Amino acid sequence: MAPRVAPHTASRAAYVGLALATIALGLAIHLGGRRVLPPAVRDPLGDACWAAMMLWWVSALAPRRPLRWRAAATLAVCAAVEVAQLVRHPTLDAVRATALGHLVLGSDFDARDLAAYAAGVLAALPLAAFVARRLARGAAIR
Repeated sequence: MAPRVAPHTASRAAYVGLALATIALGLAIHLGGRRVLPPAVRDPLGDACWAAMMLWWVSALAPRRPLRWRAAATLAVCAAVEVAQLVRHPTLDAVRATALGHLVLGSDFDARDLAAYAAGVLAALPLAAFVARRLARGAAIR
């Protein structure tokens, strides 16, 4: 009989898996979407994926916290990153000029991004609740 994995360990693994899958989806939208999606669709969709990914990382770091807390913490992180885009410093701008820095930190403040972040977190909440329920019952996520 296989040893039982602690629920918070299993949930962390599930949330990391969801984060990695969301990164893949976000990169597909960001890179491949240029051919099929207009910027007015691609940009908010990418921002929503970024926020959903952040929910998975927050959930992986704090799986025992209530989902409402994790959602609020995620929105706070998203808002902080967006507002930080108002800050200009040569070192920070140099990081933002790299592909990874642009994907993680963004480049220019846009208040509309805050709505996309909220939509991304709201869209991810049903899946987050499903994962939490399944893991609370000790069932495997398949």
